[in-house]
Amino acid sequence: MKKILGLWLFILVVLLTGCSKNKIDDKVLVIGASASPHAEILEQARQYIEEQGYKLEIKVYNDYVLPNVALQEGELDANFFQHLPYLNSFNEEQNTNLVSVFAVHYEPLGVYAGKSNSLTAIKEKATIAVPNDTTNYARALLLLTALGIIEVDQSKGLLITSKDITSNPHQVEILPFEAAALPAQLVEVDYAVINGNYAVSANVSLDKLLGQEDALSVAAATYGNIIAVKEGNEQAECIKVLIAALSQPKIKTYIETSYQGTVLPLS
Repeated sequence: MKKILGLWLFILVVLLTGCSKNKIDDKVLVIGASASPHAEILEQARQYIEEQGYKLEIKVYNDYVLPNVALQEGELDANFFQHLPYLNSFNEEQNTNLVSVFAVHYEPLGVYAGKSNSLTAIKEKATIAVPNDTTNYARALLLLTALGIIEVDQSKGLLITSKDITSNPHQVEILPFEAAALPAQLVEVDYAVINGNYAVSANVSLDKLLGQEDALSVAAATYGNIIAVKEGNEQAECIKVLIAALSQPKIKTYIETSYQGTVLPLS
């Protein structure tokens, strides 16, 4: 009986300790990332990281929630998929303490053609799919405003919703969807406002891109995609190595040549 009890206790300990890393500087750098372009960019940094004596492990996620949960719970050393406004919103809503340590690139939010292929002849009650998370929803509305499709009360900044639309001459219908699902919605709606990484990973043709955020706009700085870590780990040696790896000129060159303007380097 004691042997059986001991076995179960051992299994329980293994299960519990297997849920998180022992410590951040254990020479295994575990990073959560979206498949494209984030994981692809990290692959370009692998050689430098491994030359510094670290093993790089990239865990790919296809949503905007799990990589932050995993980082908070210690399953990851860092993650790379989000911009700072989203991180701040997540911290506030989920009571987490995650911080940004480095901005890598910017993904202009774009309006892509679905059943309609022109923004100069928008039909009445056209349907426009947009990301459903708070910051990207507001960002989509601001882009639609910049393109002259709607007008909004911009005094609320990143908190604007469809209720803040002040002018909608074509009576377009704004339809929120999970960001990762937006490329698939193109066959169902007239237009979709898609995050750059999801457009790239879904191989959405650039021919469908009808308009996007200005690369020189304030949004480029505000919505730069960041490396995030749990507060207190900012100065960990492995994080310094990661930042140095992503600061290499070859990373900037890779981004510029690989994504044809849908992803722009910030470092």
